[in-house]
Amino acid sequence: MGLRITTWNVNGIRNPFGYQPWRENKTFNYMFDILEADIVIMQELKIQRKDLRDDMVLVPGWDCYFSLPKHKKGYSGVGIYTRQSKCAPIRAEEGLLGVLSPPGSSIPYRDLPEEACIGGYPTALQVADLGVDPAVLDAEGRCLVVEFPAFVLFGVYSPANSNGLRDDFRYGFLCALDTRIRNLAKLGKRVVLTGDLNVSREEIDTARAEEAMRAEGITHEEYLSTPNRRIFNQLLEGGKVPGQRDEGREDPVLWDICRGFHENRVGMYTHWEQKINARPANFGSRIDYILCSIEMKSWFSESNIQEGLMGSDHCPVYAVMKDKVELGGEQANIYDIMNPPGMFKEGRRLRDFSPAKDLLSLSGKLLPEFDRRRSIKDMFTRKPMVSSNSPSMPLSAKLCDHNIQAQNSEELQPTEVKRSRRGGTASVSTKAQTFTSPVNSSAKRPSDNSPAAKPAKRSKSNTTPSTAQTSSKGQQSLKGFFIPKSTISKPTNLCSGREVCSTAKSPKSSVGDEGSLNTTAPKPTLGHSGPPSVSPPGSNVEQESALFTDPQATKESWTKLFSRKPSPRCEHNEPCVIYTTKKPGVNCGRQFFICPRPIGPTGNKEKGTEWRCGTFIWASDWNSSGNGP
Repeated sequence: MGLRITTWNVNGIRNPFGYQPWRENKTFNYMFDILEADIVIMQELKIQRKDLRDDMVLVPGWDCYFSLPKHKKGYSGVGIYTRQSKCAPIRAEEGLLGVLSPPGSSIPYRDLPEEACIGGYPTALQVADLGVDPAVLDAEGRCLVVEFPAFVLFGVYSPANSNGLRDDFRYGFLCALDTRIRNLAKLGKRVVLTGDLNVSREEIDTARAEEAMRAEGITHEEYLSTPNRRIFNQLLEGGKVPGQRDEGREDPVLWDICRGFHENRVGMYTHWEQKINARPANFGSRIDYILCSIEMKSWFSESNIQEGLMGSDHCPVYAVMKDKVELGGEQANIYDIMNPPGMFKEGRRLRDFSPAKDLLSLSGKLLPEFDRRRSIKDMFTRKPMVSSNSPSMPLSAKLCDHNIQAQNSEELQPTEVKRSRRGGTASVSTKAQTFTSPVNSSAKRPSDNSPAAKPAKRSKSNTTPSTAQTSSKGQQSLKGFFIPKSTISKPTNLCSGREVCSTAKSPKSSVGDEGSLNTTAPKPTLGHSGPPSVSPPGSNVEQESALFTDPQATKESWTKLFSRKPSPRCEHNEPCVIYTTKKPGVNCGRQFFICPRPIGPTGNKEKGTEWRCGTFIWASDWNSSGNGP
């Protein structure tokens, strides 16, 4: 099988691990093996650089690159993982416009020498036409560009339609993407564009698109002429563009791989709205793509969506490249052109991936917080032991070496360490031998009779009876926590155990073994029969009983106070779910109840079917008794 590319909007980099099959083994290596991918592009990571962890970066056998938001937390983010045994990029950059700088440099990518950058950056005039601040556009962690000898790979997370609040930014981003790809094509470089572009091509890529157009009162041409969809279709071969094409976009550049293999397939969606639980009925849209330069159409043998894999509101999309592809009129092995020169020849590896030689400056493994870090496997690998008799071996290493040997020997006794509080010596003693070294030669050595010279050992043998007796005065059981402290003096004469002797003075009350309040004075001995003594009215026992709080009653009262109101039931006689209105307007922030079932294939609420019914109740209209509005 050839090289496989997978793109997936994960909606949070750790989000898939809460679902099957990722839940069984929550590692990225396991995830990539399930995906059977060699290049994985993830979008919407929802992390910042400070949130990166070892398991995200130090994935055995994989290299990784990240473009993360510089300012906003839990927002956007793109990552690209490459399997080192299959492919190794030769350049990597962050951003679309080239205004950012490589790690450890203040020179923007666009100003680097030609051989050190990917190229194709929009000109100053083209950037001015975008109407967006270039620094802001590239600072949101929405684009990662990785170059292989075979092609330039884009990992993109395009801005969504946020209720029309960022239409200008979204349009500017798509224009910048279109310009960069066309500029690279003019330089003779092939391009593979992957990611969540947040735009559907035409009606077949959106559920019930025709009905939505009729409801909005727009025509087919108006639907295709929306600004973002028009730019996108002009970029694609076979894209439907009403009227004349825009200047500079006369020719298509990319081919839609998945649609090319499934031209007339209906319902091939990659995203479903979570708020309405639209996935079970497949009421979604296709907004995740793998696109390639038109000349690369013959390079791919297969492409499809993986709608059965859960873990996000999107599903993975993949494309498989052939073992041998046509390049410059000749057949070339895919691994020869997916790695630096000299690493593969005719599909056979000539040299292994070398971190010192092949890791790029943008690699996550070269971040200061992860550089020179050991993998988990290395941490548990026993290093060769150095003889403790070596004169060059530090004392601390000798002590550590001696401890390891002592633990591995059943004849040696446990090691005992003594250190003085104000200098002196630190010694490690065992049954076999003792190591002693100066701790602070300049400090004044305390005398042998000083308290510092004889620190108390923390062992069971040193526990004094008084200490044990003191510890037994604490809470004996959980039930005793709810009993108020008694102010009555306790008996002074105790027999063995906790029985009160008959010779002791009779206290007015005592606390028994089980933590319950005893109203009788002396506790009768075993075998004693007779009526229990009754305390006279007004005694201290009555007062103490009044102070007693029933824990069960307390629990029930607090539970009743803080318990959630019962939800209303829908037409299916099922408890409704509650949502909060986020749409701007007078009802923004209000909560409401609706049917818990998923939306049907029509995308509308239905009556008398298995899908979501028309139940809708404002939370403020649902009274506390739960009997309806």
